[in-house]
Amino acid sequence: MEKEKVLSIKDLSISFNTSSGKVDAIRGVGLNLYKGETLAIVGESGSGKSVTMKAVMGILSSNGEVNSGSINYFYYRNKEKVQVDILKISKKEMRKRINGKRIAMIFQDPMTSLNPTMTIGSQIMDGMIWHYKTPKKEAQKKAIELLELVGINDAEKRMKNYPHQLSGGMRQRVVIAIALACNPDLLICDEPTTALDVTIQAKILELVKDIQKKMNISVIYITHDLGVVAKVADYVAVMYAGKIVEKGTIDEIFYDPRHPYTWGLLSAMPDLDTNDDKLYTIPGSPPNLTQKVQGDAFAPRNIFALNIDNRLEPPMFKISDSHYAATWLLHENAPKVDMPAELKKRIERMLKEAEENGK
Repeated sequence: MEKEKVLSIKDLSISFNTSSGKVDAIRGVGLNLYKGETLAIVGESGSGKSVTMKAVMGILSSNGEVNSGSINYFYYRNKEKVQVDILKISKKEMRKRINGKRIAMIFQDPMTSLNPTMTIGSQIMDGMIWHYKTPKKEAQKKAIELLELVGINDAEKRMKNYPHQLSGGMRQRVVIAIALACNPDLLICDEPTTALDVTIQAKILELVKDIQKKMNISVIYITHDLGVVAKVADYVAVMYAGKIVEKGTIDEIFYDPRHPYTWGLLSAMPDLDTNDDKLYTIPGSPPNLTQKVQGDAFAPRNIFALNIDNRLEPPMFKISDSHYAATWLLHENAPKVDMPAELKKRIERMLKEAEENGK
């Protein structure tokens, strides 16, 4: 059965005009997402993960400029499939037709995405009343159901609370309830567990997973935490300096990574079974994107860099039908380079663990 496409990003390039000059934040990003699937976008801070998704939501800051590309969103209206290029519709249309109603976003810090002057109940009901003209009584009933769905006890009483009266974990649950209020097809989670402690993090991730199953929605996670990725994703896109440098299924990225940057990210994950007494870090810093990047942006930090990396940008090399990586090491004429030995051992341990857990 053919998979149903929900989102298609092609050759997206975005720059920002800043006091330090023009920053080329996104440099030719391409992605596809299908119904019911979970995609995780990973990379260091500043790699362009959030900017890409803000473009999908139509909420780029005023100094942002889309230089090229398209963001096509597919949905059904009266059983007829509709395709919308998000970059070509007005902000007003975006608010009316897409935001909240079709694509919803959960931001990292619930305290800044909740209105401190409005009750929790009003904030959940708002979208239903605005998008669907839902009668107040009906909206109230659905808001209570949503609070129960996201695991908040005493939902009716909580409707009257203000954000400051709730804990961080409860506020994040409320933000999820607001995002789900209009039954969106696509949920974007921007670092949804950053401000929470580990036990609450696990509960929030489980919650999003359960809701996804019940509602058959597609989910995109933006994160730099590979532990989160391992728990939730079907597919992973690794971003570096405004480009996707590797993409594949969760198993391909975790057990058969091919890009040196992905090797670095996986090596930098804390591991109790390692023999190393130090935690691995990728040397150097990401490039300054106010200056034109010559060749491979990762080359200055890459101990496996080839001469060609300083001159030419690598294309996406195909490894399998679902696995691609942008590194000259995959070229047929490149010298054979294996991943670091410690990472190889770690992957073997991860595979063994997965087998023992029956995965």
